[in-house]
Amino acid sequence: MPYGYHGKVLHVDLSQDTVRIEEPPEQFYRTYLGGSALGAYYALRDIPPGADPLGEANVLVLALSVLTGAPISGLCRMTAVAKSPLTGCIGDSQCGGFWPAELKFSGFDAIILRGRANRPVYLWICDGQAELRDAAHLWGKTTGEAEAQIKSELGDDKIEVLQIGPAGEKLVRYASLVNMSNRNNGRTGMGAVMGSKNLKAIAVHGSVKPPLAAPQRAKEIAQRLVKRFPDAPLSVLKYGSSCGVPGQQSSGGLPSFNWNSGVIDGADNLSGFTMYDTILQGAKTGQQDRLGRDTCFACTVRCKRVVEDQGGDYRLNPQYGGPEYETMGTLGTYCGVTDLQAVAYANQLCNVYGMDTISCGATIAWAMECFENGVIGLEETGGVSLRFGNAQAMVQTVEMIARRQGFGDILAEGSARAANKLGRGHQYLVTVKGSELPAHMPHLKRGLGLIYAVNPFGADHGSSEHDAAYEGQEAYASNRERLEPLGLIAPQEPLSLTPEKVRYARTTQHLYSYMDSANLCQFVFGAFWQLSGPLEMVEITQAVTGWDVTLAELLQVGERRVNMLRAFNAREGVGREADRLPDKLFDRPLAGGPTDGVKLDRGEYAEAIEEYYRQSGWDPATGYPTPGKLEELGLDWVTV
Repeated sequence: MPYGYHGKVLHVDLSQDTVRIEEPPEQFYRTYLGGSALGAYYALRDIPPGADPLGEANVLVLALSVLTGAPISGLCRMTAVAKSPLTGCIGDSQCGGFWPAELKFSGFDAIILRGRANRPVYLWICDGQAELRDAAHLWGKTTGEAEAQIKSELGDDKIEVLQIGPAGEKLVRYASLVNMSNRNNGRTGMGAVMGSKNLKAIAVHGSVKPPLAAPQRAKEIAQRLVKRFPDAPLSVLKYGSSCGVPGQQSSGGLPSFNWNSGVIDGADNLSGFTMYDTILQGAKTGQQDRLGRDTCFACTVRCKRVVEDQGGDYRLNPQYGGPEYETMGTLGTYCGVTDLQAVAYANQLCNVYGMDTISCGATIAWAMECFENGVIGLEETGGVSLRFGNAQAMVQTVEMIARRQGFGDILAEGSARAANKLGRGHQYLVTVKGSELPAHMPHLKRGLGLIYAVNPFGADHGSSEHDAAYEGQEAYASNRERLEPLGLIAPQEPLSLTPEKVRYARTTQHLYSYMDSANLCQFVFGAFWQLSGPLEMVEITQAVTGWDVTLAELLQVGERRVNMLRAFNAREGVGREADRLPDKLFDRPLAGGPTDGVKLDRGEYAEAIEEYYRQSGWDPATGYPTPGKLEELGLDWVTV
């Protein structure tokens, strides 16, 4: 019998209004584990080359893993995979919350969505049964409204709802999937894919928990993580990921004014410390630690920020969560905005309408630089003064994008497509493969910049470990326990991009690729908290599944997934020429602060990418996985 999973994949043909259940063999699950690798399998198998990302031929995979729903912190995530409408490459995005566990308990390990319904529908899944229901009355509803209505008509508040908001319905190319009205599959436009299929939501409920192979061992691991928790970096727990804002500012690594600077006056206004003292729920009564943090299923970390209204111009609703570091950057410092309530409200709007805060904020920042330099004017923006620092204009533009109103209709395409539509502004783009960069700067993290360039679905700050853990003996000492088992024993100099740094970046990319396939939360299993390391990932996988896996096997799952995603892109003709950081990062030195005058070196990155291809066993001329590499990974069925 399977342990940790059901062995059932739900296939939904929206064009035919039918559902069927596939029961893959055990070896299938051991090969792909779930999550991103499982999604890549179905994407390669079922999406024809050249398919329109917003057409019927695209397939949207929502995949759990063999570990999802086990009662251990950090095991409640889901990965969405499809062809991205933002980039035209493979799309990949993760979420947390309670929906992933509830889907597992409803009896399924994944959902494969194909075709397009001839009317708005939603999918209702409960204890192994699935049916499509009319959603015409839900179309146009915000995430909070639709979730409440679905729970009401199904008569159960314990139902979990994954949905699109109005942005997904209007095919904003970076629309997200949203559950709990504040947990997002944010990146790569998976909400637009679901919207193109006329699928408003997926409601799930269940009571079928798959057994664990070694429940007592799993319990001991869970208790070990809880006991270790008080020794974790509690400042991050208490103040959230945006407690990193002051450190990024002091190092000159806080992307500001559309990446023209690594610093901004007033950065402390956007820090987690300021949020804790002002708008975090419960701040008025000193109950922030109880009310201002939310959690995911079975997780002790409780990392999710929750903010509340403090009066003023922006009404903050706790239902829609609160901003994290990336959002403080993209909707804040990228745009030259340091008004905390404005940034929190813009984050709320993104959750209300269902949009990725990273691409949304970065696209607005690009438009602001265009406006500042006369590339666009009031005629294009409809009278909106898109100047850096204009918080009101930033908030107004978020809503215009979500509704595709006025200039928002162009910005809803993403910055790269908007530049192409306008025929100008390309010199201000900060994108990789058409996807906007997150708020960590290659100017200070050269290895991360390499992964930004080669990552199959565009720049992503969660696809490898950041440079600091492998720079200098002191930093390495605090990370030795998690890096040494990976064979990483030779820490490098800061700001280096040596072959060993490339190996570090690539090895940790495979580790994080495994994590995205096993759907492990990086706040528990990544370097951020250091609650758990690679060897415990092996131990958890063994305890849940009963398989005698090794670390080498799990890393190979990660490598297999990277190669599958690259193979998908290769079929679309996307390879070496797309593995490049934005010209702006090489051509324009940063201004101000510790990184004043710093820019990237093209030669250094060209050499690093060549080295990465060499270590990966890929064709250096194309950047495609070679037939030999695919065969080595058991992917001889894949053609490029």
